[in-house]
Amino acid sequence: MDRTHRTDRTDGTDGTEHGDRVYSGMPAPLLGSEGWHKPWSGGNGGSCVEALKLQDGRVALRQSQDPEGPALIYPHDEIENFIRGAKAGEADFLLA
Repeated sequence: MDRTHRTDRTDGTDGTEHGDRVYSGMPAPLLGSEGWHKPWSGGNGGSCVEALKLQDGRVALRQSQDPEGPALIYPHDEIENFIRGAKAGEADFLLA
């Protein structure tokens, strides 16, 4: 099975290297290198956010310029609320 998407199994391991638990701030390489996407890339010189949907529905985000750095882990509902809010203009203040 692809280790990239396995998280928090009942046997105390999650399929990542060293049996580490999936948590926000963990080193992104522990989630594997396959399955990361750049949904928000553009003409910014390659600096963008990469996203990985985990098997349990959570979403991992990492900075593409630092793929060895930390991955932030968000529950599905928080990502859904963020995307809906951004589409509705609720994050426009970040562009001002």
